Amino acid sequence: MRRLLQIATLCLPLSLGLAGCGLTRPPATVEAPFPAQWNAPLPHGGSLASLADWWRQLDDPLLVELIAAAETASPNLASAAARVAEARSTRVQAGAALAPSLDGTASASRGVSGSSFSGGGSSSSGSTSVAPVTTLQAGLQSQWEIDLFGRLRANRDAAEQKLNSANAKWHDARVAVAAETANAYFAERACQQQLGVAESDARSRGETARLTDLSARAGFTAPADAALARASASDASGRLTQQRAQCAVQRKALVALSGIDEPTLIRKLAASPSQRALPVVGSIQSVPAQALSQRPDVYAAELGVASASAEVGSAEAERYPKLTLSGSIGRMQIRTSGFRESLDTWSVGPVSLTVPLFDGGARRANTDAAKARYTEAVSLYRANVRQAVREVEEALVNLDATDARATDADSAVKNYQASFDATQARYSSGLASLFELEDSRRTLFAAQTARVSLQRERAEAWVSLYRSMGGGWSRPESSTSSSMTSTSTATVATSP
Repeated sequence: MRRLLQIATLCLPLSLGLAGCGLTRPPATVEAPFPAQWNAPLPHGGSLASLADWWRQLDDPLLVELIAAAETASPNLASAAARVAEARSTRVQAGAALAPSLDGTASASRGVSGSSFSGGGSSSSGSTSVAPVTTLQAGLQSQWEIDLFGRLRANRDAAEQKLNSANAKWHDARVAVAAETANAYFAERACQQQLGVAESDARSRGETARLTDLSARAGFTAPADAALARASASDASGRLTQQRAQCAVQRKALVALSGIDEPTLIRKLAASPSQRALPVVGSIQSVPAQALSQRPDVYAAELGVASASAEVGSAEAERYPKLTLSGSIGRMQIRTSGFRESLDTWSVGPVSLTVPLFDGGARRANTDAAKARYTEAVSLYRANVRQAVREVEEALVNLDATDARATDADSAVKNYQASFDATQARYSSGLASLFELEDSRRTLFAAQTARVSLQRERAEAWVSLYRSMGGGWSRPESSTSSSMTSTSTATVATSP
């Protein structure tokens, strides 16, 4: 072991000097098309709502429970976690390549050796001696590729960025699962509200048909009016059956997402209030670069650019010489016929220098391919940023529009309900025709349906804003792969 330490002491200055001459390149700047401010109405004033507590703002424990269950059951989240584990293993391998490798060896063999001799000058007389021989060997072997031109360091950096990117994509998968589950939950609630509207409409039309039929039998109402009332009741009954089927289908989608069995889910839905007001959304930062930097998918795209840049450096370094240093230390023991001898061995070298001479252009082609992948990563990053800006802008527009329409929708339902009640009273007194009643009922039904749809739209916009703003994920403060600015562009530090 002392020998091995002496070898390392002798080789360390040389290796450090050689490793210090790696290729270095100034970082390039990749601009991303961030606007200076949002070009859509911002919802309300006040501080930015905490995205991490986004779902708890509803005070709906069932929604929080369903999201947690969906994260546990999601195959996409499991796949993302597996990719994180794979990237972590790759990072360990890439980092280990920078350090010397050390292997232990041990071997044992047993055989016989013999010698013959003759005595008395007679060629026909002699004897042979046979002795068993045991050979034992043990040792340590070390090999180290000195990273002359930074190839191994570039591989390590690329693996590090891929690991961080995989972590960000895992968070993005969580955000996507939460948003999908929330949308399914709100769709289920909206479906139940529409089912209530359909049931009320069917009861009203059925009662009208019953009373009209009695009046027709008594001769006070024309048979045509009775037929119209029955047709209207049948039409409402058909819509009710269709709505029940839609709700059943929607519930099964929620079952599949959450992994909760349907009877249990039905009980939980029945025990939870069906209508909850959406909380007021705090102001969104007016600087998109700061806001969108909290999106894990944008961060992952940035890291993709940095990783591709490191791979360009690695491919470039492949075109330069490689230096490998080897060494070993060991002990061998020989035993035979009571004789025992031990030998200590050590060696430094060979110091192997590999210089690329001719490869038919393979290394140059690998470098060109790496540069093409870098160009692709930059393009994907910019497209990802544009898509992120679009999603936030759309969510803001939809949220503002649905909020502005809510008052009008409530007012329309209230007044159409009053008009229908008055028309029904007039019809019962014989002052209004069945056609007037049905027209008033149809208008009320359309207004009630529109209000349910509007509530569903607002919930979707609310979830979309959560999704587009990154869902409460925060980029690591120690990240140095990119620098986001608060101006109209964002930059990514790379070294292509």
